[in-house]
Amino acid sequence: MNAAAAIEPDAVALQRAVQTLETIILGKPAQVRLCLACLLARGHLLIEDVPGVGKTTLAHALAHVLGLEWHRVQFTSDLLPADIIGVSVFDRASQQFHFRQGPVFTQLLLADEVNRASPRTQSALLEAMEERQVSADLTTYRLPDPFFVVATQNPHEQLGTYDLPESQLDRFLMRVTLGYPDAAHERELLRSGERRDLLPHIVPALNGAAVVRIQSDVRTVHVSDALLDYTQGLIARTRDRSDLKLGLSPRAGQGLIRAAQAWAYLANRKSVLPEDIQAVLPSVVAHRLERRESAGSGDSQGIAVELIRSMPVPL
Repeated sequence: MNAAAAIEPDAVALQRAVQTLETIILGKPAQVRLCLACLLARGHLLIEDVPGVGKTTLAHALAHVLGLEWHRVQFTSDLLPADIIGVSVFDRASQQFHFRQGPVFTQLLLADEVNRASPRTQSALLEAMEERQVSADLTTYRLPDPFFVVATQNPHEQLGTYDLPESQLDRFLMRVTLGYPDAAHERELLRSGERRDLLPHIVPALNGAAVVRIQSDVRTVHVSDALLDYTQGLIARTRDRSDLKLGLSPRAGQGLIRAAQAWAYLANRKSVLPEDIQAVLPSVVAHRLERRESAGSGDSQGIAVELIRSMPVPL
């Protein structure tokens, strides 16, 4: 039996999903895999970049190719928490209030331009993202499984945006930046037109049940004690640096391990390697690290790269 035949059906479908996404989002294979790894690790994804580089198209493509039920919410300054969670409506026939579920009750929620809404509205997502449930009128409602939030945000220096608080940023397992395409892929975009026009023709490679199965399989990917030591060492370095406001939390460390397991799974491996941790670390930790004002400005992505370079790799 050859290696391809030994792969489980879900894993085969997952590789087909990767290939399909790479035909929609041109020239960004690493970002595509990071987005999938975030979902498979049961995390939530923040896509940050300037308008027009494909953030929303990527989120739509993820929903289509994974066969997930999805809703999109355009975040604006006048959006209210009830517009996301839902609202109780009085039924005259029964003389009772009934809770009408909001768009958060779905498998993939696209929170488009999340940092254009007020902090109060942004906070409506916190319980959903952390507990995978919603509380309203003294009642708790469970959200579907899988539940995956894909939020896009424009750079915070643009007009009409609010900085996401640290507590909300910490709910996102990964932050991914797409960036401008290279010349060859931009030429293809100019020639072929809108990539979103391809979305209705996508044949789903998976469905919600398959995604849940894969998420369970990801948790079985082996992580050695040496790699746990390596991860702890990386986390400790952030806490020892005087130029950072805060070091990484235990939750960030857990997220790093889960993301590395998902990255290894996408490579069809049963054990995590040091390069898996290095591949996901910038996307997992950069939005959690901030320099002190006295330390000057600096790219948080660069801090993650410095961490990798400063930490000996286990043999």
